[in-house]
Amino acid sequence: MENQTTPLIEIKHMAKSFGSLEVLKDINLTIHPSEITAIIGKSGEGKSVLLKHIIGLLRPDAGQLIFAGKNLNDYSKAEYGELKDKFSYMFQDSALFDSMTVYENIALPLVESHRFNKTEIKQRVQQRMQQLDIAGTDEQYPGQISGGMKKRVALARALVTDPEIILFDEPTTGLDPIRKKSVHTMISEYQQKLGFTGVVVSHEIPDIFSIAQRVVVLNEGEVIFQGSPAELEQSSDPIILSFIQGEL
Repeated sequence: MENQTTPLIEIKHMAKSFGSLEVLKDINLTIHPSEITAIIGKSGEGKSVLLKHIIGLLRPDAGQLIFAGKNLNDYSKAEYGELKDKFSYMFQDSALFDSMTVYENIALPLVESHRFNKTEIKQRVQQRMQQLDIAGTDEQYPGQISGGMKKRVALARALVTDPEIILFDEPTTGLDPIRKKSVHTMISEYQQKLGFTGVVVSHEIPDIFSIAQRVVVLNEGEVIFQGSPAELEQSSDPIILSFIQGEL
């Protein structure tokens, strides 16, 4: 049964090509508030390209992006700036700066926004570090901490601005199964605690289903399914069954 809440983000008939390569074809999907939506599909199916459209790093060749009922094209420059402030992004490889301490990495979005004084920045950073069990690592550098800790630092940085929407691009890449589960649990716990809307691009099938309320399946640049994990697992579509069984 389709979620009845008003979508936070709607994508209608979106298309994107790079030269002669058509990456996204007539994409239609909805992302609902205060839920985790998982976007799954084979490598090269446009999942990360889709994510970059949602955060505004790319613009579509055709179609509409609608946020909270309003077409992105109708936003003024000031409104678009406010909208971007509601987003945060956790990159595939954590994207921490090796030359900056853990504290400086987490504080970076606050420093760049020019809206907070040093005391406010310190309070916000320390609060997130406490919540994510990385307190005391302030002066360490990314090269001095484990892969799992780097993911926590990256999540702390994504959360430090109190975003409404966090986009996760393959957040468990390069981790062993135990740490993968730990990152999924971490995302789920903080989503429940803080209520943000999460969009997770993932290869981790079926593990990702345990934390997602909705799943979107991309195949050959098109959405072939969107609904709950339970609905996905009941599908008789042979392509979807291959996804679930990890054959694709």
